[in-house]
Amino acid sequence: MKLSARNQLPGRVKAVNEGVVTAEVVIALDGGGELTAVITKKSVEELGLAAGKAVYAVVKSTEVMVAVD
Repeated sequence: MKLSARNQLPGRVKAVNEGVVTAEVVIALDGGGELTAVITKKSVEELGLAAGKAVYAVVKSTEVMVAVD
């Protein structure tokens, strides 16, 4: 699959924490660090997401906020 999004970060699923309708998917990025995505439980099932599965975190946004203390 090819995507137009430039920010495609490879990693592996670290954890899937399912709620009633949505799930938090924690991804350990190959370059270090973690990213958490909130997606539907149906998407978790359709993608076969589970700890250890190789995935890409794809970020497509028109705005990125940066903050400092």
